[in-house]
Amino acid sequence: MKKPLGYWALMLHSHIPYVLSHGKSPHGTDWLSESAAECYLPLWDVASKLLQAGIQPKFTIGFTPILQEQLAHEAFKGEFVHYLQTQIDLALEDQRDSKKKGALWQGGVAYFWQQFYSQQLEFFKDRLNYSILDAFKQMQDEGALEITTSAATHGYLPLIGLDECVRAQVLLGATTYQKHFGRPAKGFWLPECAYRPGYTWSPPVASHLIPAQERQGVEVFLSEAGLRYFFVDTHLLRGGDPLGTYAARFPALQQLYKKFMQQWKGERQDRSPYQPYQVPAPGEELSVFGRDPATTVQVWSGEHGYPGDPYYLEFHKKHHPSGLRYWRISENKTDLGAKYPYEPYRAFETIQAHADHFVQLLKQTLKEHHDHHGKPGVLVSMYDTELFGHWWFEGPEWLYAVIKRLAQEPDIEMITFSDYLEQFPPEEPVFLPEGSWGEGGYHWVWLNEWTAPVWEAIYQAETKMCALAAQCAGRTDLREPLNQLARELLLLESSDWPFLITTWSARDYAEVRIADHTRRFELIAQMIENHLQGKPPTKDQARAYEESLIRDQVFSHINWELWQPSS
Repeated sequence: MKKPLGYWALMLHSHIPYVLSHGKSPHGTDWLSESAAECYLPLWDVASKLLQAGIQPKFTIGFTPILQEQLAHEAFKGEFVHYLQTQIDLALEDQRDSKKKGALWQGGVAYFWQQFYSQQLEFFKDRLNYSILDAFKQMQDEGALEITTSAATHGYLPLIGLDECVRAQVLLGATTYQKHFGRPAKGFWLPECAYRPGYTWSPPVASHLIPAQERQGVEVFLSEAGLRYFFVDTHLLRGGDPLGTYAARFPALQQLYKKFMQQWKGERQDRSPYQPYQVPAPGEELSVFGRDPATTVQVWSGEHGYPGDPYYLEFHKKHHPSGLRYWRISENKTDLGAKYPYEPYRAFETIQAHADHFVQLLKQTLKEHHDHHGKPGVLVSMYDTELFGHWWFEGPEWLYAVIKRLAQEPDIEMITFSDYLEQFPPEEPVFLPEGSWGEGGYHWVWLNEWTAPVWEAIYQAETKMCALAAQCAGRTDLREPLNQLARELLLLESSDWPFLITTWSARDYAEVRIADHTRRFELIAQMIENHLQGKPPTKDQARAYEESLIRDQVFSHINWELWQPSS
């Protein structure tokens, strides 16, 4: 059998912060329901249709542990059914309203939405038996695709203050995956593709809480958890300067980066992103894949890529009061008043052309690599799952068209990351610099003048958690309060909160969530300290604990001893 010119490995990263019992609309459970309806179910349908056509999907999809916990929660199942039925009712009401007004085109698109949400409801209830995770698990068990995990609550690992807290995020991410998918995880998504090597580190804020100390590289915790591969952005592989253009906006970033560069002895050279590399680590062999720049802009960019095509659905313009979308992006992208009606069939035709273009781009890029290196490479495309169906409504159908074409393309083979490593284990080691895939390539999006107080609150909570875990070693009478304290810390550590503050996309909501988790953490910690001193809890402490037990029901398998000092 002829070997292909190269391989295409697609990684889709799925994440929603914990929103169950923390609001509904516009920020809250509607985020989760929208993603399930517009992304997860359509992507499952894509894989299902490909299998029916005799084609193995072979993409890799990750679900963060906090998303896994939410999708498996009984509260989500009822909430999601209600959400879908509401959307169907809104579409029906829009049809009646458009008929009265004589807007037949809008009635047609409203019927399209009625059918779309009805199909998702049928999928969820009848074909998936109310379990999105089980549906994807079955496909993985059959070898059709691969599923990866991530840090427990998508904590931004390079800025987490203590190694015990990094270890807890990673190990809980691995055990949560085992709980839901019945096997050990092999792949791990670093939240925001953010990596930090080992060096003498001190926190960029609140340095009085955590002294400078020798820290482990993130790879140590991945290896310890039995993981086999992870991902970084291209500039980390190629040795480019990860500081970017934003350091001047927050001086602490400059200091953090200078400390790292004084001690980092890794090579700085041009490396190909079309092969995996060995990452030296104790324990399990660990590999790293880099994101391909050639395909990134084509699929990510609403300005220069496929999602910005005039015939695709306009995300930002919604009909009042239903909130449904009836317009296409149109030639004038900036003026919402200049949008033309959405035409689903024209959008479908556009998908086909973009699928053809993407396959040719894959062929061209992999051929250039093959011609230069004399061997097939692997082109890694990495995207947020929510791009496919939510931000870019036609994305799942485009992916279906691409994979169907690749099934007939002898020069390219679609492959999962584990399968690729099985055939082509990496031979070249790499020492990675610090950085992320955020703007500027470093930490600015998550650490800046607006988010510094968030990290102060996190560092205070981390030091308290680890101190209590050490103090309570061997005690069983405080297991449940300590476990709940750990849950509040994990939820506070979510990278979503500083991200939402920086981008202003849901700043008020993020600030409320930070305040809530901080308050509950502090009161539960005080309750535990009272118990250690033989004192009963105060009313405020008892009330906060009961509130936490009701509102933050995640990680039933959590063990507070993860935060004890490692031996």
